[in-house]
Amino acid sequence: MSGTALDAAFFVRWMTAAAAAIDREAERLTELDSAIGDADHGTNMQRGFAAVVKMVEAEPPATPGAVLTAAGRQLISSVGGASGPLYGTLLRRTGKALGDAAQVSAEELRAGLGAGVDAVGKLGGSAPGDKTMLDALVPAVAGLATSFEAAAGAAEEGARSTVPMLAKKGRASYLGERSIGHQDPGATSSALLFAALAEVAR
Repeated sequence: MSGTALDAAFFVRWMTAAAAAIDREAERLTELDSAIGDADHGTNMQRGFAAVVKMVEAEPPATPGAVLTAAGRQLISSVGGASGPLYGTLLRRTGKALGDAAQVSAEELRAGLGAGVDAVGKLGGSAPGDKTMLDALVPAVAGLATSFEAAAGAAEEGARSTVPMLAKKGRASYLGERSIGHQDPGATSSALLFAALAEVAR
């Protein structure tokens, strides 16, 4: 992990890989969401990340922070429901934490993502164990201390851990006991984001 310098091009590749992963899994995300949400998570995320890729390809931002800030803004404006503001906040806050540096270390990215995840928790008023995207994001950031692969694995495990949970936040919480036995769509798409990061880092 240490000593890896990540430039703006790396972050553009990350957003592109994330869009491709969400594209591949969009149907599954929507299926998961139809069980406990509005049945639109896959299509919303697909639309949002496609818009992000179009934007960063048309006018590539010059720094890692600028890539994520612009991506976050784009998601807020193009994704409906709660996902847009939550994902947008995650990326914008991370981008802001990275500042104007032309390159960032993996450790700086981990600290930035930590700030982004904190902001998501505040915005959603949620904590790990509430059956939300935080159940994947929090372990993923902790895993980044080891490697990108470890972060992706921890996010995937975190997403799977939401199956037996009772939802305490968001649309799923209205279902009460019926939310148990379903994997959280937001945690699942968060795991895809970290899988894409590991893929690009390879």
